[in-house]
Amino acid sequence: MPAVTVDDLLVLPRVPEPDPTAISRPVTSVTTAPSGFEGEGFPVRRAFAGLSPSTLDPFIHMDQMGEVDYAPGEPKGTAWHPHRGFETVTYLIDGELRHQDSNGGGGIIADGDTQWMTAGGGVLHIEAPPEEVVMSGGLFHGIQLWVNLPSRLKMTEPRYQDIGRGKVKLLSSADGGALLRLIAGNVAGHRGPGITHTPIALVHATLAPGARLRLPWRPDFNALVYTLAGAGMAGESRRPLEMGQLAVYGAGDAITVEAGTVQDSRSAGMEVLILGGRPIREPVAAYGPFVMNTREELVRAVEDVRAGRFGTIPAAPHPGHDVS
Repeated sequence: MPAVTVDDLLVLPRVPEPDPTAISRPVTSVTTAPSGFEGEGFPVRRAFAGLSPSTLDPFIHMDQMGEVDYAPGEPKGTAWHPHRGFETVTYLIDGELRHQDSNGGGGIIADGDTQWMTAGGGVLHIEAPPEEVVMSGGLFHGIQLWVNLPSRLKMTEPRYQDIGRGKVKLLSSADGGALLRLIAGNVAGHRGPGITHTPIALVHATLAPGARLRLPWRPDFNALVYTLAGAGMAGESRRPLEMGQLAVYGAGDAITVEAGTVQDSRSAGMEVLILGGRPIREPVAAYGPFVMNTREELVRAVEDVRAGRFGTIPAAPHPGHDVS
């Protein structure tokens, strides 16, 4: 995986072990993501399938995109489509996508980059591989996460953040057995570059075979661990956790995940996405690309799209946006 890495983890700031009195969060469920297709036909795993909205809050939806090795001419993306009422986070581990939106945001995301788009009151956007990538093919792997917005921010002004791989906060576990890429939020006093409306934390961790990661975690956040590659165990109960599986943790102050001592030939270690946030605890009304609080707001969103109120395409570059 060409996501951001370092040769020597010992040069990185270390996340200390949680206080011995910290309560380890128990694993309440492990679910397997079913496979499907998104956009123009690229394969995804539906990471949150089968879980209740109250368990996921403040998250709405997450797809693992790929991992797929495209032949020349095969790479696919999405057509132009609308969003309202939440934020989309696209974290690309392998491959390359070009983003454009009707608010003037956009740019290339590749190999460890993250784009953070606040749809807010409404935006049209497209994510598609550049022409040269379509011609050459290659490996494609990433995550798209939807983060809900509270009712007071549903109609906030759209915003685009380009979080290049060089901005990600790199950390080491206390014993040097895991590399942590902190994309957003605060973990043990270290802050990621992503600016969030809804308080959350988002970490991509690589655990060496046999490594055990015990991470301090805000007690007011929920806690989820999704396995991108490899296999291991979740929680102090050491529940088996394989690629494409999501562990949901209960209440407490610390998250524990452990890599198996033997990994498959495709994985040098265990790759996990660790995420959590402060629940919003408001009604959720969702319809396709819209996430609001009431059915009436969904009807208004559809009407506004039809009336052209989500902006025009192509849009002029917005001041401060990276459109390279």
